[in-house]
Amino acid sequence: MIDEQKIIEILHSDLINTILQYKNDDYRLVQICATKTPNQYEITYSFAKEYQLEAIRITIDENTEIFSISSIFPPAFLYENEMKDLFGVKIKLISVDYNGNFYRIDKKEPFKQ
Repeated sequence: MIDEQKIIEILHSDLINTILQYKNDDYRLVQICATKTPNQYEITYSFAKEYQLEAIRITIDENTEIFSISSIFPPAFLYENEMKDLFGVKIKLISVDYNGNFYRIDKKEPFKQ
């Protein structure tokens, strides 16, 4: 049976510890999604284990820098480079950092508004 999706709001300072807990509990990373709202970002990390889907969400302002989770979930570098290129999210220590060149785009950070 599939439960309803659960979104857990956390502080960005708790991100790495929370991500490590999901890794230790054998969840897999499903996706990372960024959304721009006025003067801030909502970043949602989704995880699955068997038929259970859970998501955690952080809300940060435009100047907040967050740590990459790519050392914990290696495929995260793809989502993180996308968020950096398209939204301007400040992410440090991405395992494979394209430094703003992940996409060929005409306008820098087009979804930043």
